[in-house]
Amino acid sequence: MENMYNLNIERAVLSAIIFDPETYEEIAAKLKPHDFYLPFHQHVFAAMEELSVEEKPLDDEFLRSKLNSMGKFDEVAMLDLLSANPITNTAAYLKEIKAKSSKRALATLATEIKKVTIEDDLPAEEVMNLVEKKLYEITQNSTSDDFRESKEITLAMMAEIERLKALGNSKLIGTDTGFRNLNDKTSGFGKGDLVIIAARPAMGKTAFVLNMALKAIERNEGVAFFSLEMPAEQLMLRLLSAKTSIPLQALRVGDLKDEQWSDLSAATQDLSSKKLFVDDGGYATIHHVRSKLRKLKAQHPEISVAIIDYLQLMSGEGREGRQQEVSEISRGLKQLARELQIPIIALSQLNRGVESRDNKRPMLSDLRESGAIEQDADIILFVYRDDVYREAQEKEKEMKAKAEGKEYTSEFRKKPEEDAEIIIGKQRNGPTGTVNLIFQKNFTRFVDAPTGAAFEIEYEDADIPMNTGNIELPAI
Repeated sequence: MENMYNLNIERAVLSAIIFDPETYEEIAAKLKPHDFYLPFHQHVFAAMEELSVEEKPLDDEFLRSKLNSMGKFDEVAMLDLLSANPITNTAAYLKEIKAKSSKRALATLATEIKKVTIEDDLPAEEVMNLVEKKLYEITQNSTSDDFRESKEITLAMMAEIERLKALGNSKLIGTDTGFRNLNDKTSGFGKGDLVIIAARPAMGKTAFVLNMALKAIERNEGVAFFSLEMPAEQLMLRLLSAKTSIPLQALRVGDLKDEQWSDLSAATQDLSSKKLFVDDGGYATIHHVRSKLRKLKAQHPEISVAIIDYLQLMSGEGREGRQQEVSEISRGLKQLARELQIPIIALSQLNRGVESRDNKRPMLSDLRESGAIEQDADIILFVYRDDVYREAQEKEKEMKAKAEGKEYTSEFRKKPEEDAEIIIGKQRNGPTGTVNLIFQKNFTRFVDAPTGAAFEIEYEDADIPMNTGNIELPAI
């Protein structure tokens, strides 16, 4: 057991802070109270954290007072600490404390694995998930107690409020969506949010999230993309089209002008240096996503968002029906988002009920297969382009006329830019409504609509049909 801790090193580090308080910030960035073995040393470091927040001196007198107020003061242990030789170069000492802390955590985990495997007789998959989660926590050194005290929560909340105050009038407090109008409505996607983006086929939901991903990596953030429908090469073609403004069809056939080749080369070089990670295996369970994302996040802390395209293509692990599987998947994704402290964006298909309505704008009841998606999601966005339905209706009229031997001139005219709506069907911490965007069809690219009076849908009950602002479609 002695190789699991070194009290002399712990005392030396704490003594160094007392004798030179300026070293605290450097040490606090690398150590947490639980990294110390001796309970009194844990209390001392926790007291230092509180004094630092309160902007009070980290000296002997203030520490004694703080420890007394915490009911954790020990005169003998304090004298041992003060008599330790302070150090000037803390790096090696911090590394040693960290290593000992990890070894203790691993020893605890080994005992827990034995218990759940033999005594509790948990299924192998549950045990593996537990091990992966605990190993991730050990790697991140973020293991916390089951309960957090009010004092800790309050201090964390005040720190967050101060951070937001420092931002001034900025409406963006979460992860940037990449769209100004959407940021205004959502304040960005929060850490730990599960964001569902749903639409009927051909509405552009994959293009929408790829645009988000492109803007994120251009900010030098990391993006994890699970593509269950499309190979990575096709995703990259879409990204390159959106980035270079070269039509996607031209990229697919290689029909490029000299200046376009130059733009493509520059864009390819730029994207190759970005932190975009694509899993296009075409198969994924919640266990698969959880395992891969934990590992990737540990290796690349810059990962700021994970995207799954799309949720209904994931496989569940239960055997009680598809609805139960989807419930398990959505719940698992929400838990994973909270664990990794990043937003997870999952695309979702809508059921065919949309097609039977005059107003085809989607609503929450259109989510396919499970009400659990609606329950677990923090934000639900619907992608809607009215021109998709207008074009389909005109084609149907044309085919009907042809079958009857009649002439028909379509009233629909394709446009390089189409109006698009991002309907906020649910937002746990904000308003619902509609954000207007423009869809540039040739480049599979969404952009903010020009600033102006926004078309708004406001509704109190998410289940009430959204019949405000209907667009009248030609009769069939």
